[in-house]
Amino acid sequence: MVFWLVTAKPRVERLGELRRRLDSREISRMRPFGRSLENGLVNARLREDGSALWEEEDYCVPPLAQERAAVLDYYFDNLTVEDIGDPGQGWEKLTNLPSLWHRDVKQSTISR
Repeated sequence: MVFWLVTAKPRVERLGELRRRLDSREISRMRPFGRSLENGLVNARLREDGSALWEEEDYCVPPLAQERAAVLDYYFDNLTVEDIGDPGQGWEKLTNLPSLWHRDVKQSTISR
């Protein structure tokens, strides 16, 4: 298994649409990556600079190729990945960051 720490700049004007797709479980039904992508995005965190971060399991070369084509490149810019080794290590780095979906955080991100 390969686990990645994903960093990307959300297109804030599209976050509402992304959240609706997550809430409807549309993304989780995408095969073969839907459940993993949904889990990462639902639990994504937000850095002060406005970048979203989450952990993702993926086997593609290049990493997240299918996810980017189907979802990520529409909702995010400047996507990068870092190999984190074992599952959970990416989330450990993010525990003190607020949720991407926190209302106050979205408002402050929009004003940047």
